[in-house]
Amino acid sequence: MAAQLALEIGGVIGGLLLVLLIGVSCCLWRRLCVTFTYEELPEAPDMSTVAASNSQEDRLCQPPVGAQLSRLSSVPFMVPPSLQGQDWVPLDSPARAQASQDPCPAPELLPHTSTDNLGKACALGAINPELYKFPEDTSETDFPAGCLGRLWFSVEYQQEAERLLVGLIKAQHLQAPSGTCNPLVKLHLLPDERRFLQSKSKCKTSNPQFDEHFIFQVPSKSVIQRVLRFSVYHVDKQRKHQLLGHVLFPLKSETLAGDCHRIICRDLEAESLEPPSEFGDLQFCLGYNDYLSRLTVVVLRAKGLQLQEHRGAVSVFVKLSLMNHNKFVKCKKTSTVLGSINPVYNETFSFKADAAQLDTASLSLTVLQGAKGDKSLPLGRVVLGPYMYSRGRELEHWNEMLNKPKELVKRWHALCSPCEL
Repeated sequence: MAAQLALEIGGVIGGLLLVLLIGVSCCLWRRLCVTFTYEELPEAPDMSTVAASNSQEDRLCQPPVGAQLSRLSSVPFMVPPSLQGQDWVPLDSPARAQASQDPCPAPELLPHTSTDNLGKACALGAINPELYKFPEDTSETDFPAGCLGRLWFSVEYQQEAERLLVGLIKAQHLQAPSGTCNPLVKLHLLPDERRFLQSKSKCKTSNPQFDEHFIFQVPSKSVIQRVLRFSVYHVDKQRKHQLLGHVLFPLKSETLAGDCHRIICRDLEAESLEPPSEFGDLQFCLGYNDYLSRLTVVVLRAKGLQLQEHRGAVSVFVKLSLMNHNKFVKCKKTSTVLGSINPVYNETFSFKADAAQLDTASLSLTVLQGAKGDKSLPLGRVVLGPYMYSRGRELEHWNEMLNKPKELVKRWHALCSPCEL
C-alpha cells in the first residue's frame, strides 16, 4: 500500500515538472520571435523614374556655357605653393595632344574617371620608367675580341672549420683547337702545384655547365697567401689534355671577409709561351688618366724568380718607386707572398703625376726577397719611362700607355740582373 502511494506521488510531481518545462519553453520562444522580427522595407521605386530624376538633377547642376569648371567638392585639391607660379596645361587643350610625344608621358585616366568631372585639371608630373631600370648583365653576351673564354665560379671560406669551398659553375665561349670542345677544369691552390682537384669532362660543348663543388683544407693563417688557379683543358681523341687557358684568383682578406658566398666570373688568360728569363719576369699594367693627373699601376704576378733558399722563410714583394729627375717622389709596396717562385699579387697603386712631369719621370719596379731580422735582397728590377730612362719593350710599354689614355696596358717584362741595381 505504501509503495503504491509513493508511485502516485512521484507521477504527480513528474507531471508538474513537465508542465513547468513546457511553459518555460514557450516563453523563450516568444522572446526569440520578438528579437528576430524584421521590419518590412517600403516598396522600391521604379528604376526608370530614378534615372529620369537623376538626369534632371545633372542638367540642373551643369554650369552655363563658358563658365569656369571646378573640381568636385568631395575631392579636395590644392596646388603646392612652390608650383603656383607655373603655367598649367589643361588636359583638353591642343597643347595637351602634343604632349603625348614627350618621352615621359602622363599616366592615363582610369576607366571610371571622366574629363567632365575633372574639368580644367592640370597634370603635375609623371614617372619616367627609364630611371628605374636595372643595368643589363652583359657578362654572358659581351665577349671582347680574342677572348679565350669566360669562367664562372664561387668562393667561400669557413673560418671555424678552416675549409675553402670552391664552386665551379660554368664556362662559355671556349676556343677549342678543333671544331668540337671536350672541356675539363683542374684546380690548384698555389704555390702547391703537385696536388690538384679535377672536374668531370664535358663532351662536345663550348659552353659547359659544371655545377660541381670542391673543398680545400687551408689554415686561416696562410689562406690569404694562397692563389686559386683554374686551368681549362680540351681532351682530344687520344685523351691528351690541351690547355685552353687559366684563371688566377688570389685569396685576399677582403674577398673572404664575412664568410659570404661570392660568385665571380673571369676571362681565361693564355699561358705564356716564352721561357722565363734568367732572373724571372714580372707582369703589370700601366694606365694614365690625363684628366685626373693620375698614374695607375696594377702589379699582377711574377714567374721564374731566383730565390735564395738559405735565407730562411721566403717572402717576396714588389717595391714601386716613382722618380723625377732621379729624385724619389713616392714609394709603395705590395703585400708579401710566402714560399713561391711564381707569386700572384693583383694589387693596384696610384701616383699623382702631371702630364708635363711624365717627360722627365720614370717608374721602377723592384722584386725583393725578405727575411726576418735581415735586409731585403733584390731579385731583379724593371725601369720604365721616356727615352732617357728605358729602351726596348719598357719604352714601348710607356709610350703605349701615353697613346691610350684611361686604358690599362698589360705586358710581361724581364727582370734585369740584381747587380745592376
